[in-house]
Amino acid sequence: MDAIQTDAAGPVLSVRGITKRFGGVTALAGVSLELRSGEVHCLAGENGCGKSTLIKIISGVERPDAGEIIMDGETHSRMNATAAITSGVQVIYQDFSLFPNLSVAENIVLTAEVAGRQRFYRARAIRPKAQAIVEELGLDLDLDSEVGELSVADKQLTAICRALVNDARVIIMDEPTTALTHSEVARLFTVVERLRARGVALVFVSHKLEEVLAISQRVTIMRSGRVVTSGLATDFDRRSIAQHMTGAELDETRVVSPLDPDARARLTVSHLDLPGAFHDVSFTVAPGEILGVTGLLGSGRTEIAEAIFGARPAASGDILVDGLPVSIRSIPDAVAAGIGYVPEDRLSQGLFLEKSIADNIIAGSLDRHRNRWRGLDGMRIRSTISRLFASLSIKAPNAEAPVRSLSGGNAQRVVLAKWLATDPKVLLLNGPTVGVDVGSKSQILELLRKAASSGMAIVVISDDAPELVSCCHRVLVVARGRVVDVLEGDAISAESIHERMAA
Repeated sequence: MDAIQTDAAGPVLSVRGITKRFGGVTALAGVSLELRSGEVHCLAGENGCGKSTLIKIISGVERPDAGEIIMDGETHSRMNATAAITSGVQVIYQDFSLFPNLSVAENIVLTAEVAGRQRFYRARAIRPKAQAIVEELGLDLDLDSEVGELSVADKQLTAICRALVNDARVIIMDEPTTALTHSEVARLFTVVERLRARGVALVFVSHKLEEVLAISQRVTIMRSGRVVTSGLATDFDRRSIAQHMTGAELDETRVVSPLDPDARARLTVSHLDLPGAFHDVSFTVAPGEILGVTGLLGSGRTEIAEAIFGARPAASGDILVDGLPVSIRSIPDAVAAGIGYVPEDRLSQGLFLEKSIADNIIAGSLDRHRNRWRGLDGMRIRSTISRLFASLSIKAPNAEAPVRSLSGGNAQRVVLAKWLATDPKVLLLNGPTVGVDVGSKSQILELLRKAASSGMAIVVISDDAPELVSCCHRVLVVARGRVVDVLEGDAISAESIHERMAA
């Protein structure tokens, strides 16, 4: 996509030589960046590279130790949050920061009314402002709907409308497509093009390299607090972006280990049924096998995993582990049968955020670490924590660091460690690399291969086609609550997966 605006007028916002230290750690070292009107600028880099710190400095949340911010030719040594918003800088975070109990119209206009020091709330007065923005962007948003009842995609569009009511000239979007379906991503990209036509400068932060190349006109890549390269998006491809991010070649080679054709299935799912979610689902997973399950959001893929794990028990059908039938009516039933589950939302469902890494790793396996008197065996616990902390390469000062302080990739490693500590026979993973950078993604997939090599049966639920291609022996395609296709061997490719999902 060509830039809609020319560069003649110069950048809307520039940062020059930005440096930021936290204690003895340098988060940013002389970072410079230019944002231009009508241009989507992708900011790429692994977790911990400094992207978030740079965004906080641009939006006035953090103060730089050195460097300057230039907005419309005016130089600032720092921007406070109020000055940034007044200058037209808006950040749309992953949680959107909306008021769930207020209407769409109220969410769109309320912050602008507060900033304008309006003393009284007048519903009739605000509605035309909200309606004008929604119509300008060509959106189908019900202004009277309560935001808490909206889909993730519509919440995001509401946040974009709010930014424009606040006269946003720079909009920073943090991982905007993480929870969106393919059709919702396409709709978002249409809105982004309308924002470009309006002259807005956009910063797009994403780990999805295909999307980066599809939507951006310019790319800046950071590593270890520095800008390693910046240029036109047409000068990059997936491999070059990944190499600049990690300092290593991107390896998407399909790597699957041979399976014993005579081995008895470790997991057997037979005619599993849950009305309103899925129907007549059957499959097997052999020891050492990684089975992929894919489908669009709402296809039933997540509900199948939750039924096997007992979070939403199936109404009928059979589940066997090592050939023996197991009755799974609850999560404890599944854990007792040797089944573990890494959920899609690791922050709210998979981790105790205020607890340490060590506490999280051992949380699901306390019974396995008791001595003969049923007390906890401290030496065994420390051994398990130390072993998994090291083998999963969790990047933290030590195992006593709080989980909340970790990057997305390291948080995912802790969730994985928690279940590996239980030594499961079957491990289900829902979106195991969502929101993690390319380097962490590669490492997590290699960890899954190692776990499978010990005889574990692994099920990966994902819509990331390259991920499934790289590590899965077979891929089930789910649509409308049914398994509609099975891909094996050479039939597994990103193109075939996308084609079956869209059928």
